[in-house]
Amino acid sequence: MATIEKRNNAYRIIVSCGIDTNGRQIRKRMTWTPEKGMTAKQIEKEVKIQAALFEERCRTGVILDSNMRFKDFSEMWIEDRKKDLKPKTLARYRGMLPRINAAIGHLQLDKIQPLHLRQFYANLSEGGIRADTKYKLNIDFTEYLKENKLSGAAVSKASGLPTTTITAFKKGSNVSYESALKMCEYMKKPIGELFTPIGSDKPLSSKTVLHHHRLISSMLSSAVEWGILFSNPCDRTKAPRVEKKDPRYLDEEQVAMLFALLDNESFDYRIMIRLLVFTGLRRGEMLGLEWKDIDFKNRIMTIRRESLYLPDLGVYDDTTKTESSDRVFKVSQTVIDDLKEYKIWHLEQRLRMGDRWHESDRLFTTGEGLPFNPDTLSSWFSDFMKAHSDVLPYVSIHSLRHTNATLQIAAGVPITTVAMRLGHANPTTTAKIYAHAIRSADEAAADSLEDILAPTKKTARKRNNG
Repeated sequence: MATIEKRNNAYRIIVSCGIDTNGRQIRKRMTWTPEKGMTAKQIEKEVKIQAALFEERCRTGVILDSNMRFKDFSEMWIEDRKKDLKPKTLARYRGMLPRINAAIGHLQLDKIQPLHLRQFYANLSEGGIRADTKYKLNIDFTEYLKENKLSGAAVSKASGLPTTTITAFKKGSNVSYESALKMCEYMKKPIGELFTPIGSDKPLSSKTVLHHHRLISSMLSSAVEWGILFSNPCDRTKAPRVEKKDPRYLDEEQVAMLFALLDNESFDYRIMIRLLVFTGLRRGEMLGLEWKDIDFKNRIMTIRRESLYLPDLGVYDDTTKTESSDRVFKVSQTVIDDLKEYKIWHLEQRLRMGDRWHESDRLFTTGEGLPFNPDTLSSWFSDFMKAHSDVLPYVSIHSLRHTNATLQIAAGVPITTVAMRLGHANPTTTAKIYAHAIRSADEAAADSLEDILAPTKKTARKRNNG
């Protein structure tokens, strides 16, 4: 008998079709979505009819799932996995699907061959197909607001754009296609007149191409697991090769310069950047910190959550990246002193806002006490680094995490300790990412042993070279 499961506004119907050669149950699935305007009784009746029809098609062999187009299967797969995926991961998958479906969505599952996949990966590596092209506003938005006697808040409310995007328009920053489209709808102008696309010819990175391969492979593996396909064509396809790059980071002298330059910046931004360098936290982990996570007396920090952002959800809390990302570790006295000073500053901000303050236990907030948007911090740091490109190499905010790890390894901290502090599940992961730092530390160790064990020999070499 068919099983019916309600999933948001749709219903998943599952039919058991016996046992495969490995002794596992073969299940076939379909999703049925009620038409708009149907009453609860009509839906209840119709879903039972759909289940009975589907069960009959499965029983008589009329339903040939392998004939299903990849596009239809991908939609069913996403619906099935929604409850298991984090919002950020789900959004990333949905962002990749338009490209994938444009290439193989029309193919039947059993017609997909390794050649189709190799051609698709080659196409992804070419320019002109980016879905994440940014758009630059062609007018001075601050002047536009003045001329029309408008406030940013008013435009935000009328256009449906978040205040952070309105701020981006004021700063002249590039925005997403969706944000550009909303502004065009608000101003009643075509996108070609109001915006200029930026970076549309830049090819996708090899890592992004690999992510597409992994998503397709995961979907087709499910098709095999569900008894739709006998084998996964991705297993016969070489995964796209990822160009290995050492992570970018700042050295000791550059960190000292960074801290000196931060003295001229807003106090909250200064504390956030210093905290990232001193702790190696991920951006979302730091912005998810609450005051109860800081043990000032024992200098202990607890990581329990991440603060993330998605356009359709806004700023939201999520669990950390992996189980090992939930961690407790000791912080330096400098970090404690910074946070004590920041807590006083934060309290002053709260008192200044009075009734307009949104109460929470969060460390880092907007001027009104709302959760801080992670993208706002990244955008600010990017502008900051570009403004000081004459004295510092450009690095992203995530590079501060690499900086922390590299400096730890250079100081002789065991790789297992570095991995624990970074929240890596396996020290091997840490060793792979920071192989460059380990090599440098190894060379330094060799030189140190030379100084200890053969000082006379080293002095003689210097004399001969001199």
